[in-house]
Amino acid sequence: MEQLSGTLYDHPVWYDLVFGSDWKAEFDFLSACFREFARGKVKSLFEPACGTGRLLYRFAKAGYKVAGLDLNPFAVDFCNHRLQKHQFPETVFVGDMANFTLSKPVDAAFNTINSFRHLQTERQARGHLRSMAAAVRPGGLYLLGLHLTPTEGDDICDEESWSSRRGNLAATSHLKTFGLDLDDRIERCRMEVNVYTPTKSVRIIDELVFRTYTADQMRLLLKSQKQWEVAATFDFSYNVRLPVEVDAETQDVVYVLRRTAEPVKRA
Repeated sequence: MEQLSGTLYDHPVWYDLVFGSDWKAEFDFLSACFREFARGKVKSLFEPACGTGRLLYRFAKAGYKVAGLDLNPFAVDFCNHRLQKHQFPETVFVGDMANFTLSKPVDAAFNTINSFRHLQTERQARGHLRSMAAAVRPGGLYLLGLHLTPTEGDDICDEESWSSRRGNLAATSHLKTFGLDLDDRIERCRMEVNVYTPTKSVRIIDELVFRTYTADQMRLLLKSQKQWEVAATFDFSYNVRLPVEVDAETQDVVYVLRRTAEPVKRA
């Protein structure tokens, strides 16, 4: 098997295969949250760290006006081409989710697959939440999904594997934590992806670095951001009828953040 250097993010077709196969549950959950928790109708959406736009173009097909940003230009090009292919405007741009502006606030935004934890410092995290507050109108929503580090309980998940298939492409993926420093709040993960095409098999081994959050650390961060209130919390079962209480044992959580009327003060 040929081993490629670099990161999976530079191969958007394969990235989309690995992370795009289970979109339906997220799509239905997000749609339900827009109806349930937003004040006013949700017609426009924004996704920071949108990657290949696995959900964005589907929301566009459902009648929403969509936009997004990502740091990776390969992902942005892929996403814009996908939107154009389905006859929608190319509204995704290269940008830093810790510091960006939109020309006009949207009704709702979402970031559900742990991308928030790529922000390595408290300053970046606060900058992201301020930028998002400027990007979402009062009464609108930001659905933020991430893995928390539990401080109680024995059933801690530090490894997962899954398979994906689309047409003549298939992939197996394995993600495992190999370093966890709770003092410096750094989690290091090794991700191995094996991709199988009709003509070759390739392997990509990547290292992902995440900032860690306990339930209390996330609570304090959100409490410090007066532009947001927590409207509800859910786990990754994506059942809008089954909210959860975030506690010391919680690992997977989606925060439904609602924009308050508090003005944004830029740092």
